[in-house]
Amino acid sequence: MALDQNPPLNSLGFAKAPADTRVVVAMSGGVDSSVVAAMLAEEGYDVVGVTLQLYDHGAALAKKGACCAGIDIHDARRVAEDMGFPHYVLDYENVFKDAVIDEFADSYLGGATPVPCIRCNERVKFKDLLETAKDLEADCMATGHYIQRVMGPQGAELHTAADAAKDQSYFLFSTTPEQLDFLRFPLGHLPSKEATRALAAKYGLVVANKPDSQDICFVPDGDYASVIRKLRPEAAAPGNIVDTEGNVLAAHDGVINYTIGQRRGLGIGGLADPLYVVRLDADRREVVVGGKELLATRNVPVQEINWLGDAPFSSREEWHVAVRVRSTRPPTEAILRPLSDTTATVELVAAEQGISPGQACVFYDPDSSRIFGGGWIHRG
Repeated sequence: MALDQNPPLNSLGFAKAPADTRVVVAMSGGVDSSVVAAMLAEEGYDVVGVTLQLYDHGAALAKKGACCAGIDIHDARRVAEDMGFPHYVLDYENVFKDAVIDEFADSYLGGATPVPCIRCNERVKFKDLLETAKDLEADCMATGHYIQRVMGPQGAELHTAADAAKDQSYFLFSTTPEQLDFLRFPLGHLPSKEATRALAAKYGLVVANKPDSQDICFVPDGDYASVIRKLRPEAAAPGNIVDTEGNVLAAHDGVINYTIGQRRGLGIGGLADPLYVVRLDADRREVVVGGKELLATRNVPVQEINWLGDAPFSSREEWHVAVRVRSTRPPTEAILRPLSDTTATVELVAAEQGISPGQACVFYDPDSSRIFGGGWIHRG
């Protein structure tokens, strides 16, 4: 009897038994990554859990009390112990501060609206941690992100999650083709977060009912300005609120307290029409305000583009795509015009309000769930 020369692919896409397939699971201590680790362990894979210690609230934010990062590490370790696989904690505090926190603070000081979760995936999790996984002789690395990896005619493709409400494609657009070859996202096909929690209960995980994190991890209370003041004390320098002609309307106590599109809290009364923040000029320490119509934008300059399409980005004069210019809005129809391999102009078919430098612009196939990559919005 002839031996099968082509054994079937396992659930991670390898032609070998799960027991012979090593997978490093990036474990944050939350329910999503814990379910991924437990699921793969139950399926018989050679699972290695890794948790990154990225920050210490006490040191980074001069805050007394318990360290949330420590609680998360403890939860990840408990899951690994209960499911019977090894777990390691790696100290990435310096890397995270240099690659993510410092840029976050400097971007805000520059009048931009940064998205640090994207930089963390790009510069820490899918770069340094991925290399660590390879050093551990893993076949792949799995995460708890809600996004799908689909094998297409030309290799692995990135697709939105089955559950649109949990889709994290906006935060993962900078995943490169090389990284996508090595990554796996076992939760992307699930219909809802409730399905994930049901699996956590099935595996008896201690984190089954742990609340989802709502804020940026190193800004646990959502107060960006106070964090930046601690990191960059000069950020609270006072200045003026001015109109588009440069006329002084009021004073402010730091541009970090304002965001593009903000209407409330400007301290300007007695006007017939409301004013909105339309621009932040950190060099001049000015908050520029104007009518709502000034927030509307159709042409968006984009740089640092990561392209995930099959044909080279610059091979066409224009691409008809859908784009998302903030995480909370659905994709909208646009024309993408390459200027180089990594820069482009995005023309929105319908104007969007409150687009800010520092945010991401993510490209989607308008006819499918595929993600074509994206880039960073900058000042044109």
